[in-house]
Amino acid sequence: MAPRSVSAGSSKSTKAKAKAAPAPAPSKRGHKRAAASPEIDEDEDEFAVGGELEMSEAEEDEQEDEESEGEEAFPELDSGSEAEDVEGDADEEVEDDDTSDEEDLDDEEDGSESGYNSSDIEAMYASSPASSTSDLLASPKSDTHELTVDEKLSRMIAKNTVKPDENIGAEGQLSNAKKSKGVLRPSRLVPGGYTREYDEIEAGYGSESSTEDNPNTIGNVPLEWYDDLPHIGYDVNGRKIFRPARGDELDKFLANTTDIAAWTSAEDKLMGQQVQLTDQELDIIRRLERGENPDADFDPYQSTIQWFTGPGNESVFPLSAAPEPKRRFVPSKWEHAKVMKIVKAIREGRIIPNKPKVEQPTVFAIWSDNDTPHPDHAMYMPAPQLPPPKTKESYNPPEEYLPTEEEKKEWEELDKEDRKEDFLPEKYDALRLVPAYKNLVQEKFERCLDLYLAPRTRKVKLNIDPESLIPKLPSPRELRPFPTTQCVQYRHPKSTRVRSVSLSPTGDWLASGSEDGVVRVWDVATGREVWRWNLKGGAVQHVAWSPNGEEGLLAALVEGRIVILSPLALLNPTVAATTLTHANTAFASSAATTKQGAGSQVKGTESVKWVRPGEVQRERGELVYVDVPGTPKQVSWHRKGDYFATVAADAANKAVLIHQLSKHASQSPFKKTQGAVQRVAFHPQKPWFFAATQRYVRIYDLAAQKLVRTLQTGLKWISSLDVHPGGDNVIVGSYDKKLSWFDLDLGNKPYKTLRYHTRALRAVHFHPKLPLFASASDDGTIHIFHSTVYDDLMRNPLIVPLKILRGHRITDGLGVLDLRWHPEKPWLVSSGADGECRLWCS
Repeated sequence: MAPRSVSAGSSKSTKAKAKAAPAPAPSKRGHKRAAASPEIDEDEDEFAVGGELEMSEAEEDEQEDEESEGEEAFPELDSGSEAEDVEGDADEEVEDDDTSDEEDLDDEEDGSESGYNSSDIEAMYASSPASSTSDLLASPKSDTHELTVDEKLSRMIAKNTVKPDENIGAEGQLSNAKKSKGVLRPSRLVPGGYTREYDEIEAGYGSESSTEDNPNTIGNVPLEWYDDLPHIGYDVNGRKIFRPARGDELDKFLANTTDIAAWTSAEDKLMGQQVQLTDQELDIIRRLERGENPDADFDPYQSTIQWFTGPGNESVFPLSAAPEPKRRFVPSKWEHAKVMKIVKAIREGRIIPNKPKVEQPTVFAIWSDNDTPHPDHAMYMPAPQLPPPKTKESYNPPEEYLPTEEEKKEWEELDKEDRKEDFLPEKYDALRLVPAYKNLVQEKFERCLDLYLAPRTRKVKLNIDPESLIPKLPSPRELRPFPTTQCVQYRHPKSTRVRSVSLSPTGDWLASGSEDGVVRVWDVATGREVWRWNLKGGAVQHVAWSPNGEEGLLAALVEGRIVILSPLALLNPTVAATTLTHANTAFASSAATTKQGAGSQVKGTESVKWVRPGEVQRERGELVYVDVPGTPKQVSWHRKGDYFATVAADAANKAVLIHQLSKHASQSPFKKTQGAVQRVAFHPQKPWFFAATQRYVRIYDLAAQKLVRTLQTGLKWISSLDVHPGGDNVIVGSYDKKLSWFDLDLGNKPYKTLRYHTRALRAVHFHPKLPLFASASDDGTIHIFHSTVYDDLMRNPLIVPLKILRGHRITDGLGVLDLRWHPEKPWLVSSGADGECRLWCS
């Protein structure tokens, strides 16, 4: 340590000045630190030695011994009374005072490891109330009463170390923390409120303010580096600061439950200690929790200070000292373009500089005819003109314009809104005899309202030729052949209704089913009846030939039964033998009346029975009987001729049945149908099955047993259904006079909806080979359409109306009930409620 410069003088003069000078005022430790050196009187300068005194070796050894004693850090204690002096102590020697002052200055710079100076410890010990009066008055240099620094420190620690009384409960005060010294005073900001004010904290040595220097001088170093070491850092002199003793979690829990001050303390991680928060710091924390300003004197509603407003407060210097940008000295291209635009307008005369102002009149003559014409503008729309007066508005109209007395009476009885004219024509001999028009003011007022309130829009008229809007369809002559003429007529006895017709695969035979329960076979060419079956089961609902040309099978539907027929005598022997083999093969393995493939194999079809007719019926061509629940209304064959499906709307969950003729088996594809099924059809190429309910057409995959899609027809009640031979198009007829064409490649909604019929549609059918389809209706007409389906997916189907066939009579509100195309030729067969079947040829 560098030697300190001190003043040297006689002890007598020093004592004299000490007696004459008043006792110094008590000072705080912070002031004591700030002191540089003891003041020297001018009289002492005369006896000062011109040089610096050096410490002896013995003194240096003694100081080193004191510094090396005790390295353990002690907690800071309140030493507010350490600087208090005892007034009136005249017997104390001045030399000892000077020596103690010099020692105080030396100890402040040296310091012990615990942060206390030896002079502080002596002052604490001297100011202790427990010390006797003899100790205070005794000389420090006395051998009997003088204690060393270590002894004084040990006594001070023993005095301030107090063990809590175990008899005191949790409600007692166990902490020595400072009690609240705040004073409640009326608030200056909130009327009727109070604020707590505290004394200002002076940051002295040993205070708990955050402004003091940190004893731990490790700097910005992670504290985790000292986790495995016994110390937590170093002080300003480079000595280790050992880690304070800390209890386990149980001690922490007990301290939090028994020590009231534990809730008002915070951990100082740098020193590893709990620091007690002051009342003012706790008040700041409470304000932050409530979202208030931490400063109690802060006024959130203070008035705005007008810095640069008013006389004498103008800003003389700019707010920014940044240099001027370059763009302020370079001509602007945008301003140049704007100026050139204005110059061009002045040259063209659109802008007239220094144009004299024209005074606008204060009153405008709204009925004046001298109005200046309105300038042309894109948004200007002139008001519509009144129509010119007509002949009947003349004061002397011709006689034919004058109303009669009956017309006058009728006009007067009508309401004003229902009258075609607002006046009645009258005749006067001269113009001077014409009276004033009584409705003049009312009509002019309504005219003003029309001009003021009625919106006017500019309509853009398109010069379009109406003929160009009609699609360019080919002429029907270019689309021949198609049926146009009735060739053969097949009349039934007693004009009984013929509900269904069907043509054989070869096109030679025509089968018809009528309401008298008889199925008749006709020669297509001659119109002669060649075969008949009286099924005796009520009206024949539907008949259909098998599409297999190598067989001659015909399915007929009556109430509760499906009958498989074949006119064996009319067929080729080879075709007849194949037909019998196909129909009777399954009977060889079972009895004639047993259920085949129904009750034991397929659940839900126990009521379906395959029955072999008697010998007499088999000779007449009745090959197989199939008893089914309900009354089947339609039968549809698969393209191979082995499977066929029937629809019986009154059979509940067995409404749709699929039958296999070769095995005499029946099955119900649906456990529960979504709506009443009206019509069914097989896809001509894929294993798809079409089921039409009242409003929707559902397509099922029989192989995968799933729903493929649902066609949304938009119809109220579907009556008929047919699939195009290509399989990608479907036509649906309805009882609400509409025919919908579906293209399965375009979506689930109709591609075209045709409304040509005036009554309900009964049947629709595609030609097997030609691009034709037809529709039959209760209005007694048959509509023939041309339908070309292109292989190119980019082209939509072409639908052209060709011909309307008329010939059937409307009986009891029913017209044409069924129709079928010839398998090879452009011929059409139809049946009606008038008891006739007609063949239409090209």
